[in-house]
Amino acid sequence: MENKKILLLAGKHTATHIVYHYLQKYFTGIEVILEEKENTKKFLRRRIRKLGLTKVIGQIAFQLCIAKPMALLSQKRVDEILLKNEMDASPIPAPVIHAVQSVNQAKTVALIKKINPGLVIVNGTRIISQKVIEAAGCKMINTHAGITPKYRGVHGMYWALVNRDIENSGVTIHYIDEGIDTGNIIDQARVKPTSQDNFITYPMLQLAAGLPLLKKAIEDYFNNEIQVKESKTESALWYHPTLWNYCYNRIFKKVK
Repeated sequence: MENKKILLLAGKHTATHIVYHYLQKYFTGIEVILEEKENTKKFLRRRIRKLGLTKVIGQIAFQLCIAKPMALLSQKRVDEILLKNEMDASPIPAPVIHAVQSVNQAKTVALIKKINPGLVIVNGTRIISQKVIEAAGCKMINTHAGITPKYRGVHGMYWALVNRDIENSGVTIHYIDEGIDTGNIIDQARVKPTSQDNFITYPMLQLAAGLPLLKKAIEDYFNNEIQVKESKTESALWYHPTLWNYCYNRIFKKVK
């Protein structure tokens, strides 16, 4: 494949920084389109329509009462994972970044066409529209923090542990399509946490396991050697836990 230009289409997350710095060690000329976080009010209105007010209140309560304090208390463990796996979380250099409000706006489509990538790597964006997928003119590959299709959505490792489903605790590299984590599977790795890990550190373990798979997927793609895998597991979409979900699972299932 002659066009080996890589575009990272991503959201503003620490994981995006890590993915960029990892890939730039092996591939040259990576450009980045970085979208802003979605307006909180719009996000909540859409989520309430989908899940109901009670559940969304519970999710917000979990974030405020559990996730935010846990993130502060877990920073030492996060740093250990970063160091052990040689992951660089420093900011992406400004000159390679193209800032957009949304991954789905017309500006993004125009930028993709101008950059003309041979492959798009996706990380932490909102659901990508069909018009953007078509504008790329090439495949899009995503690293998903869960084993698909059984743990689509968010916090796949947490939910696998809650379900005592350790054999499906892990990370997936897959193609992007118009669905939510429904694209063809390229590769997967199982990830087992230690007693030091929790809701905050699970995604870091998954990312550490996923990066080498992503590198190999890119190499195989450009060498026309990539193959997709089939999965016989059921498909399910998972969301953020509510405060009462988390407390129940912490007390009775010992899942942190």
